Formats: sequence, structure tokens, C-alpha cells
Amino acid sequence: MKQIRRWQRILFLSLLSISVFAPLILVSNRLKSITPVGRREFIEDLSRIRFRTDDLRLNAIGQEDGEGLKGPRLILFKDGELNSLVKDNSSDESDAGNNHKNREEQVIVAQKVTVGSDEKDQLLPTVNQLANKTDFNPPFSKGEKNTRVEPDRATDVKTKEIRDKLIQAKAYLNFAPPGSNAQLVKELRARMKELERSVGDATKDKDLSKGALRRVKPMENALYKASRVFNNCPAIATKLRAMNYNSEEQVQAQKNQAAYLMQLAARTTPKGLHCLSMRLTSEYFSLEPEKRQMPNQQNYYDPSFNHYVVFSDNVLASSVVVNSTISSSKEPKRIVFHVVTDSLNYPSISMWFLLNIQSRATIQILNIDDMDVLPSDYDQLLMKQNSNDPRFISTLNHARFYLPDIFPGLNKMVLFDHDVVVQRDLSRLWSIDMKGKVIGAVETCLPGESSYRSMSTFINFSDTWVAGKFSARACTWAFGMNLVDLEEWRRRKLTSTYIRYLNLGTKRPLWKAGSLPIGWLTFYRQTLALDKRWHVMGLGRESGVREVDIEKAAVIHYDGIMKPWMDIGKEKYKRYWNIHVPYHHTYLQQCNLHA
Repeated sequence: MKQIRRWQRILFLSLLSISVFAPLILVSNRLKSITPVGRREFIEDLSRIRFRTDDLRLNAIGQEDGEGLKGPRLILFKDGELNSLVKDNSSDESDAGNNHKNREEQVIVAQKVTVGSDEKDQLLPTVNQLANKTDFNPPFSKGEKNTRVEPDRATDVKTKEIRDKLIQAKAYLNFAPPGSNAQLVKELRARMKELERSVGDATKDKDLSKGALRRVKPMENALYKASRVFNNCPAIATKLRAMNYNSEEQVQAQKNQAAYLMQLAARTTPKGLHCLSMRLTSEYFSLEPEKRQMPNQQNYYDPSFNHYVVFSDNVLASSVVVNSTISSSKEPKRIVFHVVTDSLNYPSISMWFLLNIQSRATIQILNIDDMDVLPSDYDQLLMKQNSNDPRFISTLNHARFYLPDIFPGLNKMVLFDHDVVVQRDLSRLWSIDMKGKVIGAVETCLPGESSYRSMSTFINFSDTWVAGKFSARACTWAFGMNLVDLEEWRRRKLTSTYIRYLNLGTKRPLWKAGSLPIGWLTFYRQTLALDKRWHVMGLGRESGVREVDIEKAAVIHYDGIMKPWMDIGKEKYKRYWNIHVPYHHTYLQQCNLHA
């Protein structure tokens, strides 16, 4: 009987020993057999394990002091050095062996935690060593809420990693000599095509498909093989630098081409606007001469009215300026609006306002070519400015300097550019005391603002005449919405000053082409600063102007090349302009002009 019990004990102990040591042996063999790539997959599997935050309830023995084991359960597989162990696929075998050894030690420690509380004291030093290597937050207790705010994580990490792998594969393919390891080259090309097709144009991790993530592992395996075959690191680094230089050259060329196309688009009349002008011109010449007259002509030169003027060769643009001014006014009957254009656009603009007569205000259409106020050689003077952009040297752009001659019977006016929208009543402008100044404007000389411009940027202060007569630190201002005292202008003979400066500018480069730099010199120390809310700029370029400033502004200005009537205009700003365009009009629909 004793012999039977003895054999039973031996059998029981043997089975118990097998159940304890068999998992250790299997894990050890697993760690030794996996490759560096497989090792990363194994570690990622381990990192997916989620431990409970409440106290462990051990089944084999009673749990008396389990609180001290909270830290180890979260630390064991959260080691910050896990990624560094598998980061370099091209490390030598001795490093890989050391990594296996470290991982085995951590797995053994994890298994010993379940043995019993009597081994807790000798496990704690090992756990503390692991904790010192890892930055972590202690787990929450059972009743504690997670009130800590996690920092925002990047949402394009995986996408960037995939792009980096594609670049690495291209480098290996460029480095591979002809006829070397054809099988590996084919595999790299195949993996590249698969990954590029899966990623597509994705820029964020959320845009990646599951197929793209599945194809990352095969690409990593191919790159690991390539790193073993092409292990000349200095040559690969040189190749990568060359690829980086070529990429930068291509990017710069694309930027230059995009800038050129933007400038070209800004100079071109959109097809829809050209169609509208042709239809209106044809309709205008079909009218009888007596039907071409605008109403309320007796108010044209009455100084008791509020007079506004805009120089424009654009039907829709001038229409928006006029409509927005009248609709925003508290007393539209006191408004007289003068639209000055050229011979080419006079019929179309006249016909538009004849078809859309504003009964509440007075509108006059003027042809600058029919006036005798401009010098006979004015066009030749403008052509001598160093500019290939016809907008800067056009007659309409510079005709503003002849306002006192164009309107000899008026004393005060508000001058608009044709790329503005009026949002508030402007009648308070007429009560502003000009203090002996000629022109009122919003200043643009505060550094840091989106509208900032300096004199030295547009004017050549290296010229002795310019440097002796003007200051580079003088405050700049903007055209777009300006209050003009025509009486003071005439008294100071500023039109003659403008002509003199223009002639000097044709002999040597004194300023950049356009009406703004020569306007700063013509009205030097003759400008009254207006409140910035009268005129907000930056809607026609990348300026970052705030929406709250736009909403509060009396006049908003689409300065820049991104005009609201063009396809390249800023979409988020177009709505302020579109609300004043009658897109329901038959001619606009026929010319395919839509919001």
C-alpha cells in the first residue's frame, strides 16, 4: 500500500513539473527562432495585452498584500525601449541575441508574479529597475476617475512612416547595380506598387485603408532583405542626399510655375465676363440714342450730394461697388455714383446700369478717353514704367490722380477701387474734419499686421533724390477707400507734382510700377489717418484677416490677385461679394456665371 502511494506522489510531482517548465521551454525556443522582423510582431502582440487595474485575485493562494503589484502589471510590457530594440533591422546578430535575452528576463518576471506573495520581496527590485527605465503614470485605483487630459497625438504618423518606407525602397532600387539580385529588385518593385496603390493620396491615418496597413509588413520584410544585400551605408547616404536635392529642385520649379500661372490668371478676363460684356455691348448699340441716357442727370455735379467714384473696366465689379454702397446707405437718394471707364467697356457698363436702374440713387457713366484732362503722351509715359503687367500701367489705374480735373465743380469725394464691397453706411465720412489734409486713408505701417507695407519695399531709397526728399520710416497707407478733399488738392497743385514725379520715374528706377508707390510720394505728409474699421484689406490674398474684423468693417477690400470674380479667388471670402451679384439675371445665366 505504501509503495502505491509513493508511486502516486512521484507521478503527481512529475506532471506538476512538466506543467511548470514546459511553457518556459516553449517560450525560450520561440524567442531564439524568430527573426528581427518576427521579433517586432511578437513584441507588438505582447504590447496588446491589457491588465486589469483592480487587485489581482490569485486562485492558488490567499491574497493579502497585492497592492504593491499594481505598478509591475502596467510596466512590464509598456517599456519605452521596446521600439528601440527592433528599430534597426540591419543590426548584427550579437545585438539581436542580447535583445532576446532581455525579453526572456521580462517574460520570466511576468510569470513569477503569479507564483505567490512569498516571492514578492525578491521581485520588487527587478520591477523597480524596469520602472526607472520607463516614464509612466501609475494606474488608477478602482474608484478613481481618469481626469487627466491626454495630449493631442499626430494623426499622420503611420502615413509618414509608409512614405518613408517608399522612399527607402526607391533608394535601394536606385543604388542596386544592373543584374544584382534580380529577385530582390523585383520584390521591392512589386511591394512599392502595392503600397503606393493602397495609400493613394492619403495624408492622414484615418484615410488609410486596411489593405495599406496589411501591406506594410511585406514591405518591411523586403527592406530588411535589401539592407542585408546593400549594406554600403555611406553610398546609400549619398544617394539619399542626391534624391533629396532633386526633390527640392522639383518642388521649387513647381512653385515657380504655380506663381506664374496665378499671375497669368489674374491678368486674364474670365470667359463668362467676356461673354457678358459682348452681350451688353451688342444690346447697347441696338438702342436708340435717346434711350441711352441715364436719369437724374441734374445731380451729377451738385456739391450738396454725397459723391462716390470708381475707376473700372469690369462690369460685375463696378456693379457690386455701386449696389453695395446704395444698399448699405441710410439715405440712398443723396448718393451720386460716378463710374469712370474706357472706350472699350463704356457700352457694356452703360447698358448694365440702364437695365438695372437704381431709382434711389443717381449714377453717371464716364468715358475717360472722351475727356481732355489727360496729357496727349500719357499712354507713352505709363508704358515706360518697368512692368509687364498691364494692370499697373493702365490709364484707369492712374487716372485717379486727375480727380480735380475730371470733377471741377465738386469739393469732396470718396474714391473706391473696383474690388471692394461696402457693408456699412458711409455718410459719417462727410462730417470728418480733414485738418488741412488732402486724402484720408487707413494706415498700413504697423508691423505684424496683414496689411503692413513699408516705404522701402516699393520705393528705391538708394537714389539720392528719393533719400533726400522722403523718409523711409514714413507711415504708409492704402488705396481702396479714400476720402478726398478736392479743394485742398487743387490749392496744393498735387496733380502737377504727380506728373513731375512720373517723368522722373521714367528716367531711372525710383519705385515699383503701379499707382500706390507714386501715390505715397505725391501725397507725402498730406494724408489723414482713418479708423481701421472703415477699410479692411487682405481678402484677395493669403493674409489671415480675421472674420470678426471683416464683419465689423465698413468697406472690405479684395486687394491682391485672388479677385472674387475669378476662379482663383478665396472661397471663404467670396460670399461677401456674391450677395450683391444678381445671378438670376438672364445675361448672367446665359454666360454661365454662377456663385
